[in-house]
Amino acid sequence: MIIELAYGTKGLSVALPDHAHVLEPHHLPALAEEKAEAFKAFDQPIGTPSLRTMVRSSDKVAIVISDMTRPTPNHKLVPWLLEYLSHVPKENFVIINGTGSHRDNTEEELTAMLGEEVMRTVRVVNNNAFEKDTQAYLGKSKYGAEVYLNKEYVESDFKIVTGFIEPHFFAGFSGGPKGIMPGIAGIETIQHFHSAPLIGNPLSTWGLIEGNPVQEEATEITLMCKPDFMLNVTLNGDKEITRIFAGDVIEAHRQGCAFVREHAMIRCEQAFDIVITTNSGYPLDQNLYQAVKGMSAAQKIVKQGGAIICAAECIDGLPSHGNYASILQMRETPQAILDMINDPSFQLFDQWQVQKQAMVQVWADVYLYSSLNEEQVSAAKFTPTDSIEQTVGMLLAKYGPEARIAVMPLGPLTIPYVEF
Repeated sequence: MIIELAYGTKGLSVALPDHAHVLEPHHLPALAEEKAEAFKAFDQPIGTPSLRTMVRSSDKVAIVISDMTRPTPNHKLVPWLLEYLSHVPKENFVIINGTGSHRDNTEEELTAMLGEEVMRTVRVVNNNAFEKDTQAYLGKSKYGAEVYLNKEYVESDFKIVTGFIEPHFFAGFSGGPKGIMPGIAGIETIQHFHSAPLIGNPLSTWGLIEGNPVQEEATEITLMCKPDFMLNVTLNGDKEITRIFAGDVIEAHRQGCAFVREHAMIRCEQAFDIVITTNSGYPLDQNLYQAVKGMSAAQKIVKQGGAIICAAECIDGLPSHGNYASILQMRETPQAILDMINDPSFQLFDQWQVQKQAMVQVWADVYLYSSLNEEQVSAAKFTPTDSIEQTVGMLLAKYGPEARIAVMPLGPLTIPYVEF
């Protein structure tokens, strides 16, 4: 059979054995009148009064958005908010790009994300996690984090957070509180949020909200300076808006998570010998750091000692910024890397992504199809492949011609699980 994998902006066609199981979320059509649905959600939100009645014309309004590593349709959501709140002068708004510990997005990238009109009329800033004078201190979380959030956000009169809801590999689901924590947090807070004990907790996993310590800390820190309004959307495999969830950052987000769980969770009766996955294509697969999510989703259903093949374009490299690449070079094997990260004396931002990656690699062999060169792939402890078909053939020779194969064309937009 021919399967189209989400890969970069153009996709990737692969020929696979007919007995492969294709695992995709239930496809939902795009909203026919998405702007009208958004304005309806603003008028009749979940858990809050109407948005317009809450915002005074004199208010300084902060709108938090997710950065370019997320497919949130900011080019739609932000103009809708600005139009709906037209009684507020444009100079009263500030748009804060929730970069977390990622690099700043360039003016060109921000223009692509928001559109020229927004960039021309509204002030847009990147969150700077590494400059404490741009952060406000709010106290300590119950898990022990020293909490710093973006000062402009904290000092604004009215706070709006946007985002999209999808399965997340250690927070359960994205969106909601995660727009604030880690989106606009300081690096000290981000590092604690991604500490080895929290990330390694078995409850820090796909599709789980209640009892998930990562989601609990995100929620607690968000409530320390709660946004007044949340605008989240759900997307289908074509990145089209399928539902809008607006209102209270906890109540509306939980309803959105329940919706995604219903349509994205897929039950598998048995684990698979081979799992082929992606990282949902661009922009989620623009670097190897982000592609760990697709591998982690595949681990949920691959047999211990089995094989994962991940197709992720990685046009932005590993990337070159941050500590992800350097941490991978600190030890020779994934198990040694895990041991190093689990040592309480070790702390370095980006360790969380390496930790999740190593957890996958000690469970299964991982092959990577990407635009990276063989040296880069091997340095990241993966086995490079330039042909998914040939790799599958080699693995069938290893596991047997009837080896169970699963394909996740949209990667972590699907939450597969094995029910014993």
